[in-house]
Amino acid sequence: MIKRRHFLLGGLGAAGALVIGWAAMPPRQRLLPDQPLPVRPGQFALNGWVKVGLDNTVTIVMSQAEMGQGVHTGVAMLLADEMDAAWEQVRLEQSTLDRIYNNQAAILDSLPFDPDENGVMKRAVRHLAARVLREVPGALGTGGSSSVKDQWLPMREAGAAARAVLIAAAARQWNVSTARCRAEAGRVLHPAGRSATFGELAASAARVPIPKNVKLKEPHQFRLVGQPVRRFESAAKLDGSAVFGIDVLPPGLLYASVRMCPTLGGKVAQLDGTDALSMRGVRKVIALEPPSGGLGSVGGGSGGVAVIADSPFRALRALDHVAVKWDEGAAATVSSHAIAEELSHAAATAEGRAHYERGDVAAALGSVAKRVTAEYRVPFLAHAAMEPLSCTVQFNESRATVWAGTQSPGMARNAVASALGIDTDQVTVHVPFLGGSFGRRNFTDFVSLAAVIAREAHGAPVQTLWPREQDMTHDFYRPAYAARCEGGLDAQGQLIAWRAVSAGSSLGAPSFLDTSVEGLSGTAYAIPNVRIASERIESQVPVGIWRSVQHSQNGFFTESFIDELAASAGRDPVDFRAQLLRGDERHLRVLQRAAELSSWSEPAGPAPDGAKQARGIAIHRCFGSIVAQVAEVSVTAEKQVRVHRVICVIDCGFPVNPNLIRQQMESGIVYGLSAALYGEITVENGQVQQRNFDGYAPLRIADCPAIETDIIPGTAAPGGVGEAATPPIAPAVANAVFALTGQRLRSLPLRLA
Repeated sequence: MIKRRHFLLGGLGAAGALVIGWAAMPPRQRLLPDQPLPVRPGQFALNGWVKVGLDNTVTIVMSQAEMGQGVHTGVAMLLADEMDAAWEQVRLEQSTLDRIYNNQAAILDSLPFDPDENGVMKRAVRHLAARVLREVPGALGTGGSSSVKDQWLPMREAGAAARAVLIAAAARQWNVSTARCRAEAGRVLHPAGRSATFGELAASAARVPIPKNVKLKEPHQFRLVGQPVRRFESAAKLDGSAVFGIDVLPPGLLYASVRMCPTLGGKVAQLDGTDALSMRGVRKVIALEPPSGGLGSVGGGSGGVAVIADSPFRALRALDHVAVKWDEGAAATVSSHAIAEELSHAAATAEGRAHYERGDVAAALGSVAKRVTAEYRVPFLAHAAMEPLSCTVQFNESRATVWAGTQSPGMARNAVASALGIDTDQVTVHVPFLGGSFGRRNFTDFVSLAAVIAREAHGAPVQTLWPREQDMTHDFYRPAYAARCEGGLDAQGQLIAWRAVSAGSSLGAPSFLDTSVEGLSGTAYAIPNVRIASERIESQVPVGIWRSVQHSQNGFFTESFIDELAASAGRDPVDFRAQLLRGDERHLRVLQRAAELSSWSEPAGPAPDGAKQARGIAIHRCFGSIVAQVAEVSVTAEKQVRVHRVICVIDCGFPVNPNLIRQQMESGIVYGLSAALYGEITVENGQVQQRNFDGYAPLRIADCPAIETDIIPGTAAPGGVGEAATPPIAPAVANAVFALTGQRLRSLPLRLA
C-alpha cells in the first residue's frame, strides 16, 4: 500500500467533492492566451503558439529554455509536423509568461504515486493538479525532463489547429470543400491544381475561428517527428551569433562582480569600500544580504559584496580592495564529514517514515535463508555548468527589464519584483540561451542579487557576473545521502524481502510530497515484501535539485544492492534482474537488449590499452523512460577506475528526435561519470573546499568512454531523456569494479582501497 495515499484521501478531506467535481470538468484549453500574442507588421497569430508572416515564415513560440538539451528543436518539430510547415520556414520566439505556457508535466510527474499505479484517485488528483497549474501565473519552467512530455499534446494541437484554419481559409477563398484540401510543406493544395502558401493565406486564416476539436496525425503520418532533424540552434552556436546570458549588451551597460561570505549562510558585518571606490572605473560598492534560493532549495544563500564598474575586469579587481569583516553565522562549525556520519547513523538506526509498503517485510526477513545488508553513501555535489552565472538587470523607477539564463522565468520575475519592491507586471524577463544548468539556474538567488545591484546604478543596465569560484562555493548542492538496504533470499536464491531507509534532505517538500525515495520506491522489480522509508535530515549546507534529482542517488543505491543480492544468490546479474522483471515487458526488453549489445554472455576481452576489464550492468526508470547501461571497466596500477565503453539502451516511448535522444544519453552518462569518478563537495568550518575545476573535476575528453546508444522505439507518449541516463551509470561502473576486483564500492566517488 502506498502510504502517501493517506494524504490524498484524508488530507484533501473536505475537498473530496472538489476533486470529484473538478475531475469531471473539461480541462482549460491551452491554445489561446489570456492576452493576444504580440505580432509584428505582416504577421498573424493563428493561436497562442504560432504566427505566420506574409513572407511565409512560421514563428513558433517557445516556452522552454534552451540550455543545450535541444528542446527548441524537439518541441518545434511537434508543431511544425502537425501544421505541415516546411522546416526551413520555421522561426522561434520566446513566449510571454501567459498561463497556457505553464509546465504541467514537471509537477504532475512529482505527485506521490507509484509509476505503475493508474487508479481512480491518481487520475482524479492529477486532473485536479493540472487544473490548478493552468491557473497559476508564470508557472512555466524547464526541468524534470518534462519539456517534450508537457508539450507533446499542446504543440501538436496548436499545429493541427493552425493547419485547419489555413485549409479553411483556402477553401473559402476557392469556394471548395475543406475535405478536398490538404496542407503540405508550407502550402495548401487542392486536387484541381490550386495552391497557396501559408503566407498568402495568413491574414484570412487569422480570422477563422479555431476549431474546438482537431484531428491529430497518426504516427505513420509524421514527416518530421521521429526523424533525426538537426538542432535548430547549431549554426548560431557554431558561428558565434548565439546569445547567452553573458552576451547581452544593452546600451550603457555597466558590470558587477560579487564575492560572498566564505562561510555558508554568513553575511557582511562591516564594510569599507573607500580604496575600491578610488580605483578607475569603479562606480559603487554594495553590501548584499543573503538571498533566498527559491523553489526547490533548502536554506538560503550567503551575504556578500558587489562592485559596479565600467568593465568586468575592473569590477573583479576592485573586490580585492574592499575591506570586509564577515559575520560567519551558525554554519561556522559545519563539516561535511560530520554530516555524513549523522546520515549514516540515521540510516542505520531510524525506522524512517514509510513511503511504500507491500507484504510483511519484517516477518519475511526473519525467516529467510540468507540476509544481505549494505550501507551506501553519496556526497554533496555542485552543478558546475560551463557558463558561469550571470544576470543583467535595468531598473528605471518602478520598472525592471531582466536578461537571465533561467530555467524558471516566472520565479525569476517574482524574485526581481520582491527584491525591488515592485509589482510583478512591472518586470519583463528575457531568456537567452543557457550554457548548461542541470538545475542550478532554476534557483533565483543570482537573479534577485542582480536586481538589488542594478537598483544602485540609477537606471543604467548592470550585468552581474559570478566568478567561477563564487559559483562553486555558493551553490545549492545536491544533498548528501546515506541508505541502509536489507534483502532476504530464500533457499532457492529468490529475493523475497527488501527494506531500505535513506537519510538526507527532503529538498524542502512537505511530508506528503516528499520524493526523497523516488527511484528506491516504485521500481519495476517484483518483490513480495517491501518497505521503503526515509529519515529527513537537514543541515546548514544549502541544497537543491540536481540533474535527475533524487534518482541520482537512489539509482546508485538500488542497482548496487540488486547486484549484491545477485552475487549472494550465486546468480548472474542479468538473469537475477530478468527474473524480478519477468512481469514487465518494457523493462525486460531494455535489459535483454543491453545484455545482447554488450555480448554479456561472453567473457570481456582486454581494454583498448590491453588492461584486463569486466562488465557491470544497471537499469533504472525515471521521468517516464527506462534506461539500461553496461559499463566496461578496468583498473590502473594506481587503482584508478577507467571506463572504456558504455552500452546504453533506452525506451522513452515515441522517439521524437533520435539525434537529441542520443546526445542526451551521452550527456547524462558523461555528467554521471564525472560525479561517479570524481565528484565531491566537502565542507570544513562551514566553507566549501572546492573552488574551481582543479578541485571539482569534470570528465576529460581523454577519459571519456566510447558510448553506444540504442533506442527502442515505442508508441507511448514520449518520456523524458535529459536526465534519464545519469542514474544508472554509477552503479553500472561500481558493479563492473566488483566483477573485476571482488571489491564492493558503496560510496561515491568510486575509490579503490
